[in-house]
Amino acid sequence: MSIIEKAANKLRKSANASTKQPSTNEISTSKEKQAQLSHDDKPAKIIINQTLSPLVPETDQVFIDLDKLSKLGVVTPDQGKTQIAEQFRVIKRPLLTNAFADPKIIKKGNLIMVASSLTGEGKSFCSVNLAMSIASELDHRVLLIDADVARPSIPGILGFGQKKGLLDILLDKKLDISDVMLQTSVDKLTLLTAGEERHSHATELLAGHRMGLLLDELAQRYHDRVVIFDSPPLLLTSEARVLAARMGQIVLVVEAEQTTQQAVKEALKQIESCTSINLIYNKARAFSGKEYYGYGYGYNYS
Repeated sequence: MSIIEKAANKLRKSANASTKQPSTNEISTSKEKQAQLSHDDKPAKIIINQTLSPLVPETDQVFIDLDKLSKLGVVTPDQGKTQIAEQFRVIKRPLLTNAFADPKIIKKGNLIMVASSLTGEGKSFCSVNLAMSIASELDHRVLLIDADVARPSIPGILGFGQKKGLLDILLDKKLDISDVMLQTSVDKLTLLTAGEERHSHATELLAGHRMGLLLDELAQRYHDRVVIFDSPPLLLTSEARVLAARMGQIVLVVEAEQTTQQAVKEALKQIESCTSINLIYNKARAFSGKEYYGYGYGYNYS
């Protein structure tokens, strides 16, 4: 007799042993039924229901509505050669090349910070699109971290509530990053929120020793993972400058026809210690009248 047949017989015997008939108010949900099983019965339940994801509890998975995101102009893994999908394919390719280059050339290249000079330039939108595009890669996974600890945007864009995240790890030494990482319904995409509460000493937390250890772990622990940090604006917060000093690559989002040349120059001064600086020219109008995401790459800007 196979393991599955033994498990099924065991469950049938357990059901027959119960003489109480449930009333209309006693009908259990699937989770409640699983809770009623003994400890020894739970593995058998998992074996029978092989269509479930036994390693990822339902409560820990964030469902992402891809149809809704697509209507908002966000790249989704099931998209073909749409304009925005193609643009972010161009944007991500040199970033991925650097992410897994020789560490002697680019240290912690898989840690990528997406920032802007000011608010409203589209950095969070670009962060999500970049993460979604990388999630469609065959050989890489992506962790998207909402590091805009003052004004987190990722939960609002992806449609889920605020949960424990980055600041909670830095404040509570008992928490491990695996305790707060959120699996999603998008294969190869994992999330980490900014945290449940704001903190007056967020800059010091991001500059602290524990943050350094966390970044080292993220850079080294997963050989196939790219980590994207949605950063606060560089010219409005001190947190962004602290975070920039610890990144392998930085993507600066510049809003077309809005961000001044002076603002861009000031932002570049804040991140000049990074050896890999990239530019996304956001919200430019193409000849068709649609938004265009231009891409610039280089090490030195004058």
